[in-house]
Amino acid sequence: MGATTASRDGRVGPGPSRALRLARGVVAMVLFTLPVLLLGYAVRQKFDPLVRFDEDVIRATTTATRDHGLSGLFLFIQAVSQPWVVYILATLVALWTWLRKGLRNRALWAFVTMMVAWNVGLQAKSLVGRARPVVQDPISHAPGYSFPSGHAFNIAVVATVMVFLLWPLLTTTGRRVGVAVAVVVVLVVGLDRLMVGAHFPSDVLAGYVLGVGITFSSWLGFIGKKAATSSPGPSSPA
Repeated sequence: MGATTASRDGRVGPGPSRALRLARGVVAMVLFTLPVLLLGYAVRQKFDPLVRFDEDVIRATTTATRDHGLSGLFLFIQAVSQPWVVYILATLVALWTWLRKGLRNRALWAFVTMMVAWNVGLQAKSLVGRARPVVQDPISHAPGYSFPSGHAFNIAVVATVMVFLLWPLLTTTGRRVGVAVAVVVVLVVGLDRLMVGAHFPSDVLAGYVLGVGITFSSWLGFIGKKAATSSPGPSSPA
């Protein structure tokens, strides 16, 4: 195989064929989806250890929120991490990378991946049909099904897409900071879902795995780890 060449925009020259890249993406998606399906099956079958663990955690987290007067903080986090909010902000970043930095292919990949993921997340909830946690003196009332967590899923998608999108624009230090910020944001939003009693821990975990899986699989299938960067080093955080 000849050496792969690519532009700063992520256009890939000779190297793995499009079919091979798509096949890699499909395989990666299957590997990420499998544990989510198994977890969803356990939820549907009301696997007793999982159910007890989920309910114990929800009681502990919501009690801690009330006892420490943290309801306002976590309700604020819930509001600012609404999917439509984070997707609007991420879309603006994608437009900036396209119009100001010339990364058209990356920007298009990021936008399409996020929009497809958003819809996948909405459809995934109906497959399991899990009811929301029921707690005394609830802190938040959320509509719809519980598995997987939409907030956790969508923030995982947006955070990972932003890291991949901005990677070639960042210095080595900037990349480390970017990954650290993405991890912290994802963890905080997931914790928020537990602290307000909107989701069980298994809902949050499933959202994380599925969200990261969609981004990584999409990257492998449509851009690829050989995409060029504007500075030495790997082109993706994978």
